[in-house]
Amino acid sequence: MQSSAVFSILLPMALVVIMLGLGLSLTVADFRQVISRPKPVVVALICQTLILPVICFGIVYASALPAAVAVGMMLLAASPGGSSANLYSHLAGGDVALNITLTTINTVLALVTLPIIVNFSLMFFYGEGKVIPLQIDKVLQVFALVLIPVAIGMFVRDRYGALAITLDRPVKIMSSLFLAGIVLVALIQEWNTLLTWGPVIGVATLAFNLISLAIGYGVPRLMRLERRQAIAICMEVGIHNSTLVIAIAMSPTLLNNSEMAIPPAIYGLIAYVTAAIVVYFIKRGASPTAPAAA
Repeated sequence: MQSSAVFSILLPMALVVIMLGLGLSLTVADFRQVISRPKPVVVALICQTLILPVICFGIVYASALPAAVAVGMMLLAASPGGSSANLYSHLAGGDVALNITLTTINTVLALVTLPIIVNFSLMFFYGEGKVIPLQIDKVLQVFALVLIPVAIGMFVRDRYGALAITLDRPVKIMSSLFLAGIVLVALIQEWNTLLTWGPVIGVATLAFNLISLAIGYGVPRLMRLERRQAIAICMEVGIHNSTLVIAIAMSPTLLNNSEMAIPPAIYGLIAYVTAAIVVYFIKRGASPTAPAAA
């Protein structure tokens, strides 16, 4: 679980390229449409902040996981969506403007919901609470990685439309390669952790990930939202910010517990793969919930 140059330096750089590519495909009108139609945002927030923590608690309770691992799972459920959700949504043809809006709102909302859910988990599984201070610097970091590159891409799209169209495909390919590289490095770096803990925690994290993806797509469709919006919510709800969770779990000033970081580490590996499978089935015209039924 040691940090590496890949995740401390190259990963943020990769995310910047990815978000820049997303910005090239967006316009201000896309965000105006999201703001003028708030129903998708409300549906996504209900799934993210209310339904998923309850589902995760049920999985953790039924699995009889160790206390530290259980708290790590709940910390994962309480975390906002990851930046990678924006890319997967883009590749699947989702409403990326909705994704970015949700990422921003969820990150701010997590300042309140995350300490509440995690402190409840600490009290339930350990019998005592522990205050988790608000991480303003983490929020600003997410904003910087998400909003600034997207804004630059949108500026290029607005001022240099022909250039944006020319760059869109190669940047999308480069983003996919970056993402594949991140998955490969993560597999190599966490291989021992995966071998040791995978059989015990892997089933719980996989179940939570697949249920998150299914809820993220199914609930919006039941609420009669457009398919592009359902895809966006599916990715936002189904891909949590495991990097943020690991940072909170292992930070000496916060939980300072490496065991709590194991569920998000394994989840991060699983989510990249399952989300890629979902994108594949969406591209093939199949239901995005198909992988969950397999």
